[in-house]
Amino acid sequence: MSLEEIKTRIAKAEIAAGREPGAVTLIAVSKVQPNERVAVVLEQGQRCFGENRVQEASGKWPDFMQQYDGVDLHLIGPLQTNKARQAMELCHAIHSVDRPKLAKTLARLAQELGQCPDLFIQVNTGEEEQKAGVMPGQADDFIAECRALDLPVKGLMCIPPAEEEPSLHFALLAKIAARNGLKGLSMGMSSDFETAIAQGATHVRVGSAIFGTRG
Repeated sequence: MSLEEIKTRIAKAEIAAGREPGAVTLIAVSKVQPNERVAVVLEQGQRCFGENRVQEASGKWPDFMQQYDGVDLHLIGPLQTNKARQAMELCHAIHSVDRPKLAKTLARLAQELGQCPDLFIQVNTGEEEQKAGVMPGQADDFIAECRALDLPVKGLMCIPPAEEEPSLHFALLAKIAARNGLKGLSMGMSSDFETAIAQGATHVRVGSAIFGTRG
């Protein structure tokens, strides 16, 4: 599916949900994609991209950022504290803030660097043991903790369980965000981004539908 087709589907989903045109940011998930494929999408005008790993992003994006103006890089995968500085220096947003130790590290580095990317707190809406993210029942306290550290929390992120109806998880994330006064909702991927937009997503993470099979 082409980039333009995805953008058209997003625009139609915005209209169907009564959202403002342009309310949803498309994050093209470029993880594990060869540079040639990424360059094609850059040439088509896409500027917002998502990467899962800091190491891969740091090997790929500095050169692209020199070649193309306005690249907006989002880290959407788990972040180890020892990679936090590298992530903060390279990325414009981090979608996977999920534990107090990481929050404290980001706050310390923000003071050192004098800047901080936009932050999204990852919520484990399915309460899956193998998945990162703060549990829904602990989300309010963790949001408050991050705010107390003066971190720029812009919203929440979730990855619903693959075998469950995603709309229930999107609705839960939206409810937690609303009661905490957060506007950003990073939710929805290639298979369910229109459902996410209907539930209020502000950022959708689409990879395979744009790039094809990874690798």
